[in-house]
Amino acid sequence: MTRTTSARTETVPTPAGDARVTWHPAPVPRAVLAAGHGAGGGVEARDLRALADALPARGVTVALVEQPWRVAGRKLAPAPRTLDAAWRALWPALAGPGLPVVAGGRSAGARVACRTARELGACAVLALAFPLHPPGRPERSRAEELLGAGLPTLVVQGGRDPFGRPEEFPALPAGAELAEVPYGDHGFAVPKTAGIGQDAALGVLTGAAADWLDRVLDRA
Repeated sequence: MTRTTSARTETVPTPAGDARVTWHPAPVPRAVLAAGHGAGGGVEARDLRALADALPARGVTVALVEQPWRVAGRKLAPAPRTLDAAWRALWPALAGPGLPVVAGGRSAGARVACRTARELGACAVLALAFPLHPPGRPERSRAEELLGAGLPTLVVQGGRDPFGRPEEFPALPAGAELAEVPYGDHGFAVPKTAGIGQDAALGVLTGAAADWLDRVLDRA
């Protein structure tokens, strides 16, 4: 897939330092998906890139948000409260186009979105590879963050994600859905022996997100 229009990058000051937003604009936008990265990588993650490629053609501008710690070149993510503070400070820029904003992200970025979306006025939450628990530690559940989002929510989870396989998730509240990417790990990579190729796996992800966004925005 190719992007329909050129991306542009914006630097946004926050209490934690400068953040960076890379905009992938839709030709005829009807919403913005603001998507943050995880604690182990940046906006180059394959799932975020796939959304930036696919969604503008469906009328959704994708804003990939790089947290200040990544912009500054640090290797370790700060505490959740610092991530949340930066996200809150970024929000006016994300809402600047005057369109409905879907708060989203992958892994730690999904947690930030779940914790802050309702207070910031987001219309929905897209949680990619939500880290339900640390690998091998199911007793340390983070389900409360997800269940407390209080907005229409889509969780897209890899079938073999060590941070929480789809069958490990609790029953989701009304308005929340879970879509599985078969054989996907925490980064939605699939093994060569899987019954689905990497491009097809990412197609499952982007298709689920696009169809869900259509439903959410039609109701907005």
